[in-house]
Amino acid sequence: MTTIAVVRKNGYVAIAADTMTKWGSGKETADYVVNHHKTFKVRGTVIAITGNTTFKAMLADYFARPKVYARFDTVHNIFKTWQTMHEVLKDEYFLNAGAGSDDAVESTRMDALLANAHGIFGVAAHRTVQEFSKYYAFGSGADYAMGAMYSVYHDKPRGAEDIARLAVEAAAEFNDGTGLPLTSHRIKLLYP
Repeated sequence: MTTIAVVRKNGYVAIAADTMTKWGSGKETADYVVNHHKTFKVRGTVIAITGNTTFKAMLADYFARPKVYARFDTVHNIFKTWQTMHEVLKDEYFLNAGAGSDDAVESTRMDALLANAHGIFGVAAHRTVQEFSKYYAFGSGADYAMGAMYSVYHDKPRGAEDIARLAVEAAAEFNDGTGLPLTSHRIKLLYP
């Protein structure tokens, strides 16, 4: 369980994520887990993921390989990146992509939000890629995060990182799968 959020505002983008891991009814907070961060950087892009905690290790390892296709500047290039990665995750990392009978395509079994100098993007489990104009959230506390961002987005003094952090804080307040502390990153847009 997790909550991740991205925001684009006033020439900046930001991404925030909680740090709690949940296994059934048990929870592992940042007080007990040293490697609690749900974000990582790949070539100037900060990526946050939902789903099994093993996914972060898999993606970090995959993107650390030399000569891996990894472009995050457009919806099309992110799709190509994820499509290539999906095949490797199945073949070399033993991803169980078992699609349900109603699924049109195999699932990568994780949702991801990306923030970089080109904007904010989301990749859903079936590799649907979207670019967002204002904000978005994924995870078990996404509804709370989206509501929090909606309510404050147009407050002039609030910047992108402040809003992303507020979104995850709201989710942590009301969702039992989201826990503080949180991590956040702010990046200046190339073309505001």
